[in-house]
Amino acid sequence: MHDEIFMSYRSLLRPHPPSMPHTFDAFRHRSFRLLWPANFFGYISRWMQMTLLVWFVLEITESPFYVALVGFFGMAPLLLFGAFGGVLADRLNKLKLLLTTQVINLLASVGMIALLLSGHAEFWHAYVMVFITGLGWAFDMPARRSILPDLIGREGLTNAMALDSVGMHSSRMLGPTVAGALIAVVDVTGGFVAVCACMVIAIGFLAAVNMPPGREAAITSANIFKNLAEGFAYVRGNRVILATIIITVFMNLLLFPYMQMVPVISTQTLGVGPGLMGLLMGADGLGAIMGSITIASIGNMKYHGRVYLYGSLAGLVMCFVFALTQNYNVALVVLILLGLGTAGFGTMQATIVVLSAKPEMRGRALGVISLAIGAGPIGALIIGAIADVASPATAIMILTSIGFVTVGLVGIAMPQLRGQIVRSEPERTETTHPALQSAD
Repeated sequence: MHDEIFMSYRSLLRPHPPSMPHTFDAFRHRSFRLLWPANFFGYISRWMQMTLLVWFVLEITESPFYVALVGFFGMAPLLLFGAFGGVLADRLNKLKLLLTTQVINLLASVGMIALLLSGHAEFWHAYVMVFITGLGWAFDMPARRSILPDLIGREGLTNAMALDSVGMHSSRMLGPTVAGALIAVVDVTGGFVAVCACMVIAIGFLAAVNMPPGREAAITSANIFKNLAEGFAYVRGNRVILATIIITVFMNLLLFPYMQMVPVISTQTLGVGPGLMGLLMGADGLGAIMGSITIASIGNMKYHGRVYLYGSLAGLVMCFVFALTQNYNVALVVLILLGLGTAGFGTMQATIVVLSAKPEMRGRALGVISLAIGAGPIGALIIGAIADVASPATAIMILTSIGFVTVGLVGIAMPQLRGQIVRSEPERTETTHPALQSAD
C-alpha cells in the first residue's frame, strides 16, 4: 500500500502536457454547458443557506450543540430518503426531478424570509427549513450525478464529474464567503434574498437543458420497494462500489461534521467576526477547486479508487491539524490543504459508482451513496455532544483519528478499490447519438 501511495502521487506530480487540453472537454457538449451553471448556482445557494442558518442559530443560542443540529437536520433526509431518491432517479425523468427539487428549495427560502421579516423567526425554524431543503437534496443528488452519462456519454464522464466538482467546491468557497459578507453588511434576511436569486438562476438553466430521447427512465416496474431491494443487492455484490460506500459513511460520520464547528472555533478560539468566519468556512473549497482541476486535466485516469482513498486520508490528517491550530492565517492554509485532499474523495465518489454500475442501476447505486452521506447527521450530533462536554477542537481530533484508522482499514481489507475499475456494460445508446456530439 505504501508503494501504491508513492506511485500514485508520483504519477500525479509528473508533467502531462498531452493531457492538459482535456481539462474542459465536457464543455463541448451544449447540455453540459447548461447543466454546469445550473449545478453551480444550486450548490452555492445550498452553502449560503447553511452558513446563514448556522450563524442565525449561533447568534440566538451560543451553543455548539444547537449549531451542530443544523447539520443534523440538513443531512437527516439523506439518511431517511436517500435510497428512495436513487430509485426515483432510475424511474423518472431526471431533469424534471431536478427542477422539482430546486423549486422546493426556493419555496423553503421564501418561507424563511417571510419569518425573518415578520419578526417571528425562532432558532428552531432553521431546523425546519434545512430539513425541507435536505429532503429536496435527497432526491436531487442521485439524479444530478446519474444524468451526466445520459447527456455526454461515458468517455468524458471523469472529466465532467471533475468539472462539476470544480463548481461544487467553488460554491463551497464562495457561498460561505458571500453569506458571511452579507451578514456583516446587511443581515441574514438579505442573505436569503441572495439565496433565492441563485435558485431562480439555477432553475432557468435547468429548464433550458434537453433530455435525450430514450433516456427518461431506466426501470418501469411498479414495485418501488422491489427496485430498492435490487439496488441494495447490486451494491452488496460489487466490491468496488461497496468499498466506496463504506468510506463515504466514515467520511461523513467522522470528517465532514467539522464544518459545523468552524463558526464556533472562528468566534471562540480565533476571535474573528462573520466576515472572516465566512472566508474560513470557504477555505477548503479553494483547495478542492485546485484538486478538481488537476483531476479534470488528467486525460486517462486508471486508478480512480486510489485517488479516492488517499484523498480521504489526506483530508482527515489536515482536519486533525486544523483542530490544533490557534492562529487564523494558519487555520486558513490548513483548510485549503484539507480541501485539496478531499477533492479526490468528492470527485471520485460518484465517478467510481457511475463507471462501475450498470446503466439501469446507476440511480439506485448513487441513492445508496446518498444514504451513506446521511451518516452526517449522526456525526453532527456526536461532534456537537463532545464539543459541549470538552471543546470543538477535542471533538474534531477524536473523530478524525478514528476516521483515519477506519478508512485506512477499508483500503487494506478491500484492495479491489485500489485496482483498475472494471467498467460496466456499454450504454444502451450508441455514442453517435446527437446528445453526445460536440455540437449538441
